[in-house]
Amino acid sequence: MTASKSKNDQAWEVIFEEEQILKVIARQGFFEISSTRINQQREARLMTKFDHAVKLPQIFKDNGLTIQPISRGNYIIGAFESYFELPKKSTEEVAYRELPPNIETLEPSNIYSESSAIICAFLSGMIDDLLGETTNFTVLGRMSTGTFDYKIRNLQTGLFHDIKVTNSQCEIDGGFEGESQFAIIEAKSETIEDFIVRQLYYPYRLWNSKIEKEVVPIFLTISNDIFTFYRFCFSEEDSYNSLELVSEHRYCISKSDIEMSDIRDILAETEIVPDDDNIPFPQADSFPRIIDLLGRLYNANEFLSKDEITLIYAFEERQTHYYVTAAIYLGLVTREQKAKQEVRYSLSQHGYFVMSQHPQKRNIELLKCILQHRIFNESLAAWLEKAESLSKDEIVSIMGKGKEKIAVGSDTTRRRRASSVRGWIEWILELPMAMV
Repeated sequence: MTASKSKNDQAWEVIFEEEQILKVIARQGFFEISSTRINQQREARLMTKFDHAVKLPQIFKDNGLTIQPISRGNYIIGAFESYFELPKKSTEEVAYRELPPNIETLEPSNIYSESSAIICAFLSGMIDDLLGETTNFTVLGRMSTGTFDYKIRNLQTGLFHDIKVTNSQCEIDGGFEGESQFAIIEAKSETIEDFIVRQLYYPYRLWNSKIEKEVVPIFLTISNDIFTFYRFCFSEEDSYNSLELVSEHRYCISKSDIEMSDIRDILAETEIVPDDDNIPFPQADSFPRIIDLLGRLYNANEFLSKDEITLIYAFEERQTHYYVTAAIYLGLVTREQKAKQEVRYSLSQHGYFVMSQHPQKRNIELLKCILQHRIFNESLAAWLEKAESLSKDEIVSIMGKGKEKIAVGSDTTRRRRASSVRGWIEWILELPMAMV
């Protein structure tokens, strides 16, 4: 069944057709468009903010295009290399930091927003540690970029396109000034694969023209209680694509005391419950991303539609379905549909309980939710007995022993779902992480 098109997809297809955008780009290499024109189809604010490549409208993806703001109300579309892909797996150790003992208004169990994460990172000394000097929290929010020129690579030609920015808008989640450095931080409270470089580049150009100190661009992700800082530099001030990763730093403010013996005890004590035939077997490989989704719902504290979840999360619509369904499978999310209204989702009562716990207790409760299901329980037991990871074939074999719907699916389906089983078990086995 073909997935329905999003409102952004539909609106951009109309604009592309009416303005003959592809023909103009083929002729001159770019297309400039105003927010006034975009607003004729749909609000420009919703039509132009694509923090991750996966969020781009389908017509952009199909033609290798991206969009950049060039002033407060104008944009340029072209085959620009706009995104930077983050490392897929970190090898950095996690350093433990504490909040000051007199702080009562911040709880490690409730760090589910970018703003609270930034404040925790500052108060716990993470930012001072990674910069190597004492800093003050000096800048926050939206501001005008001023005027500057830059070059950006065209992915189709390999050449560079010159762009002039005139008082566009940029935003800084947090700016921290030390003796010799000024760090500008963009934060995301979720696991992501890439980000649009503009979020660092436009503030970098603004502040690099204003101050003498070194301007340090930093991207921060907060997922599964781990604060991961990516420290960058731009090797050429006027080159958008000169972004280079300098170092990576990982921290945590809630020390994990979960041991492998705890995991074995929970495995042995957890009672298996039959799978609900009405809920599909999970097709969501990254368990930390499920936690990110649960955190978003906890922070929202209300029912959200699939479109709303897709809008605020680094997902495309298909992924939203997979991860919401996986959370329902675990009993942590509930689905509601009232007459003549779209389906909406919220944390279940148990989901609220789990996500309100201290991270150590929360992870134990999540572990119990996973191990209540036979395939995951038996796969973990076999994994531990073997003392090495299971192959997809071995997991498929375990699937075939039960009565779950997944057991009667095709071999291709079982192997695809086996990736989710492996991903979740890998998360479990990483819980006893060493803190330094």
